[in-house]
Amino acid sequence: MTDDKPLKSAYELAMERLKAKDREEGIEDRPLTPAQKAKIAELRRDAQAKLAEIEILHKKALAEAGGDPEALKKLEEHYQTDRARAESRLEAAIAKVKG
Repeated sequence: MTDDKPLKSAYELAMERLKAKDREEGIEDRPLTPAQKAKIAELRRDAQAKLAEIEILHKKALAEAGGDPEALKKLEEHYQTDRARAESRLEAAIAKVKG
């Protein structure tokens, strides 16, 4: 059994199965237009800037909080929530662009 084909990774096999499943369900695999790619890149840049802003404000708030464990915990929770919200908005905007 000497095949000239290289072995596929688990990732490649999984992707093939997912593509086959999508074809069976009638889901199209449309490539993105250049305009869509540009818009998605813009959205990602904006989201990256927003995440950087959130991180800067978080670090400033941590410095102002001192060593109060309760305040630090609350700040960390707010930081995680703000990050998740920004990431969620990005994903929703990208999905909207993809149509």
